[in-house]
Amino acid sequence: MARTSRAPGRPRSAEADAAILGAALDLIIDRGIEATSIEQVAQRAGVTRATVYRRYANRTELLIAAIHQGYDVVPDELPEPEDVDQLLSWWAQALGGPGAGRGRRLVRRLMTELHGHPELAETFAKVSIEPRNRWIRAVLTRERDRGRFPADTDLDVVQEILTGAVVTHLLTRPDDTPAQEVEDYLLAVLRETRYRRNP
Repeated sequence: MARTSRAPGRPRSAEADAAILGAALDLIIDRGIEATSIEQVAQRAGVTRATVYRRYANRTELLIAAIHQGYDVVPDELPEPEDVDQLLSWWAQALGGPGAGRGRRLVRRLMTELHGHPELAETFAKVSIEPRNRWIRAVLTRERDRGRFPADTDLDVVQEILTGAVVTHLLTRPDDTPAQEVEDYLLAVLRETRYRRNP
């Protein structure tokens, strides 16, 4: 039987891209950052080290790309929520439901291991955490301008409280918690910061 020919170039590259990022993400979640080397990624993806290096200049660049793959969105491409309700809903969808376990395990792994990898932590903060923080702050600022927070509300504190709530949920609640329960939990926390949907 004749073998089906494969179109050259782009399809093969796309398959390799997906295999590399998938392998790196699996290794980060299952074995940790330290065990996710270029060699291990190449071996799991079924490609050569040269194939990985053609796409990523170094290990840090590869790991960041894999982490963003796990988040399903690049931080710079985040759509901006209209209000806090939409922000909490999007967070809840990421943190809750039957498909959220893998993403939650990834975040927990990063929380416990990033501090041991300063170069990766610095790059991750710059390209992932800081854009997300600006995104959240923009939403909170608009809500304060709408009167949903008192004018003297310290939004730095509100943001820290929300971030802490997310961390608490990741560490203390089941990974299959329904998204609606996550959203209700985050809203209950936010209300303790003097937020009011109907000022």
